Amino acid sequence: MMLILITDAWVCCVCLFTAASMNNLNNPPRWNIQQDPRGREAGAGDGNPWNYALLVPMLGLAAFRWIWTKESQQEIQRVKDEYSKDVSAVKSELEARYQETLTETRRAAATLELELEKEKQRGEGYRHAIVSQRQQLVVEQKKLQQERDVLNGEKQRWLTSGAAGAALREALERENNWCLYATATLRELESQLMERQDAYCSYIQPRDQRLEMEKNMLLKVVKDPAVAELGLESDLKDIFKRDSYCANALNTDRRRNGSLMWVYLKYWHLKVAMQRHKRAEIAVLEGKVQPHSK
Repeated sequence: MMLILITDAWVCCVCLFTAASMNNLNNPPRWNIQQDPRGREAGAGDGNPWNYALLVPMLGLAAFRWIWTKESQQEIQRVKDEYSKDVSAVKSELEARYQETLTETRRAAATLELELEKEKQRGEGYRHAIVSQRQQLVVEQKKLQQERDVLNGEKQRWLTSGAAGAALREALERENNWCLYATATLRELESQLMERQDAYCSYIQPRDQRLEMEKNMLLKVVKDPAVAELGLESDLKDIFKRDSYCANALNTDRRRNGSLMWVYLKYWHLKVAMQRHKRAEIAVLEGKVQPHSK
């Protein structure tokens, strides 16, 4: 900046000096740059007709400005080169960070996809297990139904066979109370299972509350001697482990939740009927029931 001011001041001084000196009649002819009107021959004794005294500093000034401009251009080019180098370094660093972030993101996405695939396979395995369990229960239910039909046939034959039929009728009547109690227990258990499944499908009901329901149901079927012989404990554990079916989020009908538990409930009712006949048969065979003689 100081160099520019000095240069401009020098140019102004030269211009003023030139304006004051050119064509001034008060100056001697040697300082006048105009041609002597007496001619080259006449004015030879007075000195050079053309005075180039002012041309030297102006040429020096021009050379100085040219050198200064050249140096300025070199300085500007150096700054530009440094700027380009800095920009390239920053760009390279940003690209490296971008590639690193992109790689980490892709790695995380691949990990999530792998975990999702594992969860899908696990869910598919659960679904196949539930389907297999349901098929097994259906087969067991059909088998029990067939046994029930056979027992009903035996029952009709025994009921019409005199003293043995009378003993069986009396034994079946004695088992009515147990059958009614077991059926009532199953209905209570059905209500508790619906409540438990509703808690399982709820987004706001605490998990601890559902676990407490499951614990109470297991204690009920284990400690109650009237239903302990039905073997409901393992069936309940299977329901708690595998039955994850829920209706849509806007569902308000508890009977639409659950799938495996409804198959088990039908199976249990058939089991109660079967157990009633078996208990009556055992009572007759062991002689606990004696028919009344007519």
